[in-house]
Amino acid sequence: MRRSLLLNLAENSPKTATQFADEYPITRQGIIKHLDILEQAGLVEAYKKGREKRYTLTPEPLSELEQWVKTISDIWDARLLRLKNFIENDDTGE
Repeated sequence: MRRSLLLNLAENSPKTATQFADEYPITRQGIIKHLDILEQAGLVEAYKKGREKRYTLTPEPLSELEQWVKTISDIWDARLLRLKNFIENDDTGE
C-alpha cells in the first residue's frame, strides 16, 4: 500500500487523503495512517491548504536509497564475476 502511495505521489503530486481514498479500496482514515508513517520516515511531506492536508513526495531519501542499492548491486556483480571467472578457469579437470 505504501509503495503504491509513493508511486501515486511521484506521478500526481500534491494530493489529499480524500483523493487517495477515492482511488483505493481503503478508508480515508486508513490512508492517513499510511501517509503519517511515510511522513515520519521522511518520504512524504504534508502541508495544510484550507481544511485539508496535501501530501507531496520527498525525493531525497529515495535518491539515497537508490545509491545504496546501486552500491550493493555493484559489489554483488563483482563477486559473481569473480566466481564465474574462478569456475571457468578451474584446472581440476572436473
